Amino acid sequence: MNKILVCALLCLSVFATQSHAQANKRKLTDREDLYGWEAIGRLDTGKQGFCTATLIAQDLVLTAAHCAIENKTGRPYEPEDVTFRAGLSNGKSLADRKVAQIAIHPEYLKHPELSAAGVRADVALMRLEQPIPYSVANPFALHSGRVAGNEVSIASYGRGRSEAITRERSCRILDRRQGLITFNCDITFGSSGSALLARNGPRWQILSVVSAVGTNGRQKVGFGMELAGIVADLKADLRRDAPKPKASIRRLQVGSGKSSSGAKFISSGGS
Repeated sequence: MNKILVCALLCLSVFATQSHAQANKRKLTDREDLYGWEAIGRLDTGKQGFCTATLIAQDLVLTAAHCAIENKTGRPYEPEDVTFRAGLSNGKSLADRKVAQIAIHPEYLKHPELSAAGVRADVALMRLEQPIPYSVANPFALHSGRVAGNEVSIASYGRGRSEAITRERSCRILDRRQGLITFNCDITFGSSGSALLARNGPRWQILSVVSAVGTNGRQKVGFGMELAGIVADLKADLRRDAPKPKASIRRLQVGSGKSSSGAKFISSGGS
C-alpha cells in the first residue's frame, strides 16, 4: 500500500461538498421516490447516534462494525439499544425493528485505531427481532466480481440529511486492491455503514460497506472493504450464538371431543 493511501486512512477530516456531487444527489422523500430503496434504513444507536444499514435478508441488516460499538466504552452496544428504521423519510419509516443479535468481524476488535487492517474488517451483521416482509422492503443481494466501468452508487443518511435517504446516482471506484476499495462518492458522518452499490444487469447489489472518509492528496475519497467471505462468516456467528429456544411443558388434559387442544382417549370398542 502506498504512503498516500496510508495518510488518507489516518488523517480523516470533513471537506466542503463539491458542486458536481450536489447535482448528482437526490433526497428520497416520498413513497414513489423510495420504490426499490426501501431496504436502506437509518440505524439508530444508543440515545443519539445513527449510521446507515441495509437489509440483506428479511431479518438481517449489514452495516459497519464501528456503528455497532459505543464510543465511550469501546464495547458493542446491547442489541436492544439499536433500532433499524427501514426507508425512514421525514420522521416516518416503513418498518421499525429492534435488533436481537449483533455479530462484529473479530479482526475489527483487534484494530481499534483507524488503519487499513481496521477498514478491511469494519463489517457487522445484525439480526432483527422480527423479519420485515418482502412486501415492505426487498433486500439487496451481494455483488461479486468486477464492476463494469467502475460505476457505483450510494444511498445513505448523514449529518444534515438524517431524516431522509440521499442517493448519489453515480460515482466511481478509484482503486481496488489488497482488500480495500477507494471511491469518490460524497459521504459524511452518518453515511458510515451504508452500502456501496454496483450494478448487475438491471439491479443494484452491495459491493462494499462505507467505513471511512479521507483524502488521497487530490480529492475527498471514501474507503470500504471487499466483502467476499465476511458476510458468510458473520451469518455463521449469528447462527452459533443464537439464543436457544426455551423448553416449555404443557399439561395434557383429557379431551372432551369438542376441542383438539387436549389428549383424547379412544376405548377398545371404537367409540
